[in-house]
Amino acid sequence: MPKDNILLITTDQQRFDTINAWGNQSIFTPHLNYMAAMGTSYTSCYAGCPICVPSRTTIMTGVEGYESGVTSNGSHAAFMQKCTENRSTLPAMLTDAGYQTCAKGKMHFEPARAHYGFEQMKLPLDYMREYDRKQPLARPKLHGLGECEAEPVLSTVDEKDSITTWIADEAIDFLETRDSTRPFFLWTSFTKPHPPFDPCRNFWELYDGISLPRPVTGDWSDTLENTPQGFLAGSYENTNMHLLGPEQKQACRRAYYACITQVDYQLGRIFGALRENDLFKNTWVIFTSDHGEMLGDHHMSQKNLFFEGSTHVPLLIMPPQQRGIPHNLRADHLVTLADLCPTILAMAGLPGPEGLSGRNLLSPSVPKEDRVFFGNSLNRNFCVMERKHKLIYSAVGDHVLLFDLNRDPMEQHDLSADPEYAGIFQRLWNLLLEHTRLHTPEALAQDGSFITYDAPRFPGDMPGRWFGFHYRDYSVDTFH
Repeated sequence: MPKDNILLITTDQQRFDTINAWGNQSIFTPHLNYMAAMGTSYTSCYAGCPICVPSRTTIMTGVEGYESGVTSNGSHAAFMQKCTENRSTLPAMLTDAGYQTCAKGKMHFEPARAHYGFEQMKLPLDYMREYDRKQPLARPKLHGLGECEAEPVLSTVDEKDSITTWIADEAIDFLETRDSTRPFFLWTSFTKPHPPFDPCRNFWELYDGISLPRPVTGDWSDTLENTPQGFLAGSYENTNMHLLGPEQKQACRRAYYACITQVDYQLGRIFGALRENDLFKNTWVIFTSDHGEMLGDHHMSQKNLFFEGSTHVPLLIMPPQQRGIPHNLRADHLVTLADLCPTILAMAGLPGPEGLSGRNLLSPSVPKEDRVFFGNSLNRNFCVMERKHKLIYSAVGDHVLLFDLNRDPMEQHDLSADPEYAGIFQRLWNLLLEHTRLHTPEALAQDGSFITYDAPRFPGDMPGRWFGFHYRDYSVDTFH
């Protein structure tokens, strides 16, 4: 029996609450809505290390960052090279099984041109090189905002020349020119809505007059000054979100939503190519993001934190059509990005190798509720979550917070000192310490406590602020 095709679609920095079909009536996402109607929405998907490279490494290997040691953007090359030599990366295993494997869009690996098992690859670097040759017809990124700045700005190219359209063009080109005698695995990796938040003008204008959700604050973050400053270190280092007024923050959100809609509308073109090439009948389509974006919640921006806006991501799986597989389903049990690798292997009819952190989401025998989520970012931000009780710890400032997501889905009420939750707090704290001892002992002092670091002083005296300026450096795959 012929093997199924697999199309993995990812965005960069898209938080969980940005899908119209999931209840956000301020955003336009018709093609994500289509996936929700035709497949399963996994509404409790989390990134175990909500940073670009660790999440992508986890997708490629099925191993969480705290197990691989990849908890920052600069710590993956040795691990990924070892996995490639062992043929244990996802594309390597699929290539060895006869799949035509291709990556189109942002990979963010080191070195930039490392394929790590893919047969073919086109990167944002190729987009920039291509448009260098087209000057002065189209010149991307002339607005001057870098890859981490959160202020809104309009694209300096028309929609047809945008990087979002280019990635969709490349994906469609593969679908139309592939080797039709072999099944395919195509990873289409969009760079947006990662900053700069620079949608094309027509998508910015779509949101004219539409009321958007406002950032949330809580009893522990009622003012910027009162918020535990260690959690704000990354925001201070990379953005000016903490300096912006309420309407400025709404303008950032408008540009962010517009970038998401611009990607979604390109999904319509990709889905059209699937239909026109009669591929819907035997192709699995998966959509997710590597991590979220705080977007002003609790005065924060960027990622690498374990608050909902940063670590909770969308996940949609649409099965091959005409199979009689139930659709329009909603799964609320805890899943992680580590589950993608074994799940995709199962779609290809392949077993998962030993030692994976993730689970095959398609297996009816896998328990749904007996799972504890652990997160580790930069060996400074940590998380443990069990049955919607979430403990978040930052070694920067030695801050700890406890939330009950059942009652408080946007983490507005800190329960760490609430007597009613004392038992839950102690259990989660003990779990986190034991997990850290096993997997990241370098984060602990000799007495078993966390090594701590000074928090920045309000309003953000971070040394060496990095705003992510990339314009013509073709050695790194970080163009957005």
